[in-house]
Amino acid sequence: MAQRPPALSPSRAADFKQCPLLYRLRVVDQIPEPPSSAATLGTLVHAVLEALFDRPAPERVEAVAAEMVEPHWRAMIARRPELATLHGGADAEQAWLQDARGRLGTYFTLENPQRLEPEARELFVEFQLDDGPLLRGVIDRIDVAPDGSIRIVDYKSGKSPDPRFGATKERFQMRFYALVVERLRARRPALLRLLFLRDGQQLDVHPTDEDIAAIEHEVRALWDEICDAARRGTFRPRRGPLCGWCSFQELCPEFGHDAPELDPDAVERAIGVRPI
Repeated sequence: MAQRPPALSPSRAADFKQCPLLYRLRVVDQIPEPPSSAATLGTLVHAVLEALFDRPAPERVEAVAAEMVEPHWRAMIARRPELATLHGGADAEQAWLQDARGRLGTYFTLENPQRLEPEARELFVEFQLDDGPLLRGVIDRIDVAPDGSIRIVDYKSGKSPDPRFGATKERFQMRFYALVVERLRARRPALLRLLFLRDGQQLDVHPTDEDIAAIEHEVRALWDEICDAARRGTFRPRRGPLCGWCSFQELCPEFGHDAPELDPDAVERAIGVRPI
């Protein structure tokens, strides 16, 4: 398979902003990480919601979605056998699957999928900014109204962010997708909607000229920072409140360990810049 050109996605942008070393270990070194229960649950819930829209509208009900959970989970294990040991026992696994069904139940309090016919689901998008980074991502769902209005919908299996912090990460992601979709389709999305399936909250963003200009400036500036770190060959760790959940503690100077030696060829493949 051909190597994809270096690009910036919302998740990798969030990694670099959180900790440049985290970004490096994921993007440059591509060190495998053990699966996490929370991330795997999100993958499972997303898979069921995507497949739900393959059903005829009358079948898009909570009971059908609940029945889809275990078959999709078994299919995930078939593709990735290491997931079979994620929960440490049958009882824990069943409780986890019930949690997934609960998140899907919350989804039905936020939308009625019988009334929706998405234009796209799990849509891979790319757009090259002039003299800037290649932007890349996967959009959970795009709805298009009869008048051509575009709505971007993203499912979050976790809870809504603390309002004191302004949903900064989530707004960045949605505005990122608004920029890409606007450039690809020559039409700005009218609505960006995030559905939080743990607590049933919803966040709507109506992107403005200022939003689009600001996100373009931000992604250009962030890519410049990434390229600068690549040229210097220095991706510094940044201690923060999420360090306790990081799977790379044994490779982090903040925890008394040494990071792997940086491979200049890997940097160039991943970012398109060679360390000086």
